[in-house]
Amino acid sequence: MATECEAWLNANPIEADDLSDSFLSGDEERGGVQKVDNEINGNWIAAPISTIHEARVKAKAKRRLRKNSSRDSGRGDSVSDNGDSIRGPLVTPTSPKGKLLDRKSRLGKGRGLPKKGGAGGKGVWGPPGEVYDLEEVDVKDPNYDEDQDNCVYETVVLPLDEGDFEKTVTPIVQEYFEHGDTNEVAELLGELNLGQMRSGVPMLAVSLALEAKASHRELTSRLLSDLCGRVLTLQDVETSFHKLLRELPDLVLDTPGAPQLVGQFIARAVRDEILSKGYIDSYKGRVDCEHARAALDRAAVLLKMSRGGGLRIDNLWGLGGGQRPVTLLMKEVNLLLKEYILSGDVLEAERCLRELEVPHFHHEFVYEAIVMVLESKGDKTFKMVLQLLKFLWESSVITVDQMRRGFQRVYIEIAEINIDVPCAYAVLEQFVEKSFGAGVIDKRLRDLCPSRGRKRFVSEGDGGRLKLESY
Repeated sequence: MATECEAWLNANPIEADDLSDSFLSGDEERGGVQKVDNEINGNWIAAPISTIHEARVKAKAKRRLRKNSSRDSGRGDSVSDNGDSIRGPLVTPTSPKGKLLDRKSRLGKGRGLPKKGGAGGKGVWGPPGEVYDLEEVDVKDPNYDEDQDNCVYETVVLPLDEGDFEKTVTPIVQEYFEHGDTNEVAELLGELNLGQMRSGVPMLAVSLALEAKASHRELTSRLLSDLCGRVLTLQDVETSFHKLLRELPDLVLDTPGAPQLVGQFIARAVRDEILSKGYIDSYKGRVDCEHARAALDRAAVLLKMSRGGGLRIDNLWGLGGGQRPVTLLMKEVNLLLKEYILSGDVLEAERCLRELEVPHFHHEFVYEAIVMVLESKGDKTFKMVLQLLKFLWESSVITVDQMRRGFQRVYIEIAEINIDVPCAYAVLEQFVEKSFGAGVIDKRLRDLCPSRGRKRFVSEGDGGRLKLESY
């Protein structure tokens, strides 16, 4: 169609003014003719409507032809004089418009690889596996600052204030009471900017230890000795004990024995050489508080006793929990049971058992209690031990596992016990039945209780021999 229009236009040229695209009004359509600006010999003439309509159609076809020719310019197409399209050789598009409108495949224009090696997508910082090196500073950069070459960037930790200090250090000390690793505490404190609150570490640790057990006080003394020189200085420790002596009136409200305990901490610190030997003498005649005076007197007495060889300051707090030898624990368990038989105070027995801090060794307590029942005479020890085991079971001081292990140890060694106590089997059976009735043991553990078989003569064919005992 486009080629035919072009051929017709070449044969019948028209003026440019006749190529208007405006539509006819209603009056013009009814009139059938329209005034056109055509002048012949100075006179205006009217052109027929059909001629104008044909000119418009041909003008549109010519514009479409121009657009197609510019689009196909890269493909080497041309139009002959008679309007036939001639396919020419392939020519690379040169005009930007031709490249923009070229939506053909990339066949023949590349290797088919993604653009920028796969690093050109949205949110992509280079191809996969690319490692960025440090960029060299451009001296000619207008934003270049010579002072930046010598800059050293470090992380700044703000010093702790009094409120944040207590919230941060208290969990560290409480966790130390569980694991006992002074190196971990030193590392955690080294990461903090203690600043002026460094002297508050010994005071906080001792304050927490006053309300804890003896084993925790021993751990606190070791902690102060290990931190001195790494995190703390001798001046920090001395300043901390100064504050402790001033705060004793408030500490006594929560811990009545605080003066004696603080005195023991001072004596241990002098022995560990984190306090000077003249620390106590520096307070002579300068103390008005009776609690501080009692603490200093306690420390002076302990140090004097240690010089005479009557006391070892290293064992001032004793060994806590499982650090004590087994033989020592067995002696303390036997002493606890004997004191209970004499006093009959189950609450005191429970407190003493808790203070041993050996929940993994409670099976020894159960074993020794049952053996005491087997070796005793009368029903007093029988009833008191049963009452004690029931109380400790209900208060969850002795666990199911420890109670079971204690009874099983008696079951295993009953044969040897029976050599010294002939009626051990009968007493054990009665005690196991009573324990089952009280809910101390379960039915399975009761059924495991050994029993001694009755001796009897067999038939004459056996020669009158006795049958072996069955358990």
